[in-house]
Parts: sequence; structure tokens; C-alpha cells
Amino acid sequence: MDVLSARLTALSPSETFAMAQKSNELKAQGIDVINMSVGEPDFTTPEHIKQAAKKAIDDNFSFYSPVAGFPDLKQAICNKLQKENGLTYSPAQIVVSGGAKQSICNVILSIVDKGDEVVIPAPYWVSYPEMVKLAEGTPVYVYAGIGQD
Repeated sequence: MDVLSARLTALSPSETFAMAQKSNELKAQGIDVINMSVGEPDFTTPEHIKQAAKKAIDDNFSFYSPVAGFPDLKQAICNKLQKENGLTYSPAQIVVSGGAKQSICNVILSIVDKGDEVVIPAPYWVSYPEMVKLAEGTPVYVYAGIGQD
């Protein structure tokens, strides 16, 4: 018996992680490589963030957050967007998630039905077509650039 569903095994492996693995293999061989695959930062966590995380644990602030994010954090994001970008949003319009890629996948799985066509503008993140396929949709690529109508 297969452990994974046919739907999942039909997906292509992540090109991003294949590139990251190759980069790590070359680095292990002593080759100087600039890894431009997974988007890892080239710096360690700043000290004030480490201290804030430690304080949160010490204060027992370690439970699940509301699904769309903590209200005070959402308000702080609204304030930042207004102050630095001149954009006005309400906390109800803000969702705080573990990452854009997961959020996009959740949206695709929520609204795409079998056979639906999903427009993906190119260039695109390599995971998007596989997310659409996971939802049993069909990716439709739109290439735009100089000289294209």
C-alpha cells in the first residue's frame, strides 16, 4: 500500500530545494557558492529579536495565535503601512501567517476545483504550478515582457 496519495506523488519535486541541496553539496566540497535558491538570510537573528523571543517564552506567551494573527500585531502592521508607505488598512484586512507560500497554497486549495484554470503570471515562483496541480487545477501561464502583446 502506498503511503502517499496519487495526487501528491504526481507532483514534481521542488526545484528550489534541489538547487539548495546541490549548493550545499558544492560548499561541502570547498567550492565557493552563492546560494540563490531558498531565500535564507545571510545574517543571524538580531540580538533584540532573540531577547524578545526569550522574554515571550519567560512570560508564557507560547500558545497558538488567533488564526489571522494577534490584534495588536495587526494594528502595528497597519500603523507601519500608513506611516512608511502611505497605505491605509484596517486590522480586518491584515492576515499574519507563517509565510506567503503557505498562505498562497491555502488560498489555492480553498478556491480551486478540479479542472479549474489558474492564471500564473511569468516569471513566477516555481512552486505555484505544483500548488495548482495539487488542487487538481490546470496552470495557465501568462508571459509578459517587452515586445509581447
